[in-house]
Amino acid sequence: MSDEELRGFYLRYLGELNAHRFDRMEGFIADRTTLNGEPATRDDLLAVQRADVDAVPDLHWELQELLFDGDRLAARLVNTGTPVRDWLGVPASGAAFEITEYAIYQIRDGRFVHMTALHDAGELRRQLTTTSTEGTES
Repeated sequence: MSDEELRGFYLRYLGELNAHRFDRMEGFIADRTTLNGEPATRDDLLAVQRADVDAVPDLHWELQELLFDGDRLAARLVNTGTPVRDWLGVPASGAAFEITEYAIYQIRDGRFVHMTALHDAGELRRQLTTTSTEGTES
């Protein structure tokens, strides 16, 4: 794929991800892939994404930067949302989050075969456990 084709592919993927249309991921994710270096199936990956959206119904990924290197692409995204149930070991408190995610993908035969994502889990937990009274004057 050319850089332009990769950009279009990724933007379509991101559109489906943000619409939470997981039933359309077959066109983007290979049957067998790796997720963060571990072997996985598309169903494994979709189970993770569905669980995240179940806990954070307004989960959104906003693309900030996209780079290409042959059949690989790297994305910098801002993830936002407000959990409505326990998520990542943190009880839902009404607190929202905004974190940066760095993701690297490899594409073969028009679908992702390797997917890696990194975000600051400590910062995410900090934002979710910050009470609404912190930072206000007494």
